[in-house]
Amino acid sequence: AVETGWRRSGHDYVDLTNMTITMNVGEAKARFSELLDAAVAGERVLIARAGTPLVELTPVTPPSRRELGFMPGNIPDEFFAPLASDDLDGWM
Repeated sequence: AVETGWRRSGHDYVDLTNMTITMNVGEAKARFSELLDAAVAGERVLIARAGTPLVELTPVTPPSRRELGFMPGNIPDEFFAPLASDDLDGWM
């Protein structure tokens, strides 16, 4: 059976209906690793001061893999040809 409602542990609260953990700063500091694991597992984790939520821990979504060759079109072979000495002197 799934528990519903709020469970209080000291000054910290766990909402068992939507898996929100609210924890005051001192306790969160002592149990930070557990809170990180809970956030990564999909639970909502709020850090509070005197019972007032201040911040929410959320997992970072890794950026999608970037694909090379994202520009359309072709580069002509002349682009890679050596520069003429007159042109090259202008760059130095």
